[in-house]
Amino acid sequence: MDIAQESILAKGFDATSIEEIVAAADVTRSGFFYHFSDKNALALALIERHIEIEDQIFDNLWARAWELSDDPLQRVLIGFKLLAELLEDMQTGHPGCLVATAAYQDRLFNQAVRDANRRAVLGWRQRFREMFEQIAEKYPPQDEVGFDALADFVSTVVEGGIVMAKALGEPRMTAGQILLLRQYVKLLFTPRD
Repeated sequence: MDIAQESILAKGFDATSIEEIVAAADVTRSGFFYHFSDKNALALALIERHIEIEDQIFDNLWARAWELSDDPLQRVLIGFKLLAELLEDMQTGHPGCLVATAAYQDRLFNQAVRDANRRAVLGWRQRFREMFEQIAEKYPPQDEVGFDALADFVSTVVEGGIVMAKALGEPRMTAGQILLLRQYVKLLFTPRD
């Protein structure tokens, strides 16, 4: 799966062949098909694994932020700072996102793969919406904002930052975008005098 993921992130699902994967993994085609009935099954397994890994990363980052502050706004600001630092430490930049790659090539996939991709995005929406709702209980937003849209903004900034960093060859760009998002959230929820 690691070999498949690396190739898919570099070239996309469409341009990654089963033959290439089995050659790089030094397994037979029948060995591949023992584990995956087709590329849809591989895509589903990769997306499910991606969801687990991303959830663990976010769980760990925000658990640390929760340890550092009791204030809901400060927790989220700390979490964004920790996320930016994590991404900035990736010397060659973030390798890419399987969910985004699958979304770009969704015509290749069956409904189970598209549903898994949707579940990933909706899971991230729920995670961040809950954080913003907790902040709003203590600090009403200074401007009218929908929490689903604000939660989706987090994913948009991260995914867009990855795309921009790759397009411009600036690996640390994603971290900078997250820090701008952090500043927006701070301004949105900090009471005005």
